Amino acid sequence: MDLALSNYNEQFLKQSPLAVLGVLRDLHKNQVPIRLSWSSGQFISKILEVTASGLIVDFGSQTQENQAAQKATNIQFIAETEGAKVEFILPKMQAVNYLNLPAFHAPLPQALWFVQRREYFRITAPLQPYYHCTAMLPNGSPFQFRLCDLSLGGMGALLDGQLPEGLSAGMRFSQVEMDLVQWGKFHFDMQLITLSERKVIGSKNETVSTPRLSFRFLNVNPAVERELQRIIFALERSAREKAGRVK
Repeated sequence: MDLALSNYNEQFLKQSPLAVLGVLRDLHKNQVPIRLSWSSGQFISKILEVTASGLIVDFGSQTQENQAAQKATNIQFIAETEGAKVEFILPKMQAVNYLNLPAFHAPLPQALWFVQRREYFRITAPLQPYYHCTAMLPNGSPFQFRLCDLSLGGMGALLDGQLPEGLSAGMRFSQVEMDLVQWGKFHFDMQLITLSERKVIGSKNETVSTPRLSFRFLNVNPAVERELQRIIFALERSAREKAGRVK
């Protein structure tokens, strides 16, 4: 396995051929979106077939990406499922014809990471636009906060004002509205896990403290989870593009 992936605890590494095959078959069965990335590109795909001799992966939507993927080496695969994140690397892919359509074929990975939900990758929300959320306190009054980071398992948030009175860890909130602007509005049941503070140095060299909240999503249905996957992928891609422009 690539050393870049070894920052996970080894308990999450699956090396048994049967275990690897089982995880990949689950990704195929549930049609989980998979992000393929390499040194110079990436695209979203899905697994079309899994056998003991290899896996078939769908072509991407762009011809240029598909051509680049055929020349790429050390291709990273990342998928986020309901229970875990799956990650592995394949040295190379070959273009093949699958059911009269172009696809990629590659041998099965020798090992893969199957990382439990609590270890989920979180994407940091962009500074612009702000993504605002609105929840109802037990007394019926609304309070607003802004999205700080997002994963399939939950979200981090920042408060621009003071913490509402009576707010405490463990509280549950029904139908919290998350306004993700270009992706629309979503409603989640959430549980407040922790309250903390984010401290940064301000423009006048003073310490600025902002209340920070960590939430866990409750009862997320598969349709909303798939939409969250797409949003997380899109946010990460946007962040990479901005980083590339800065360079």
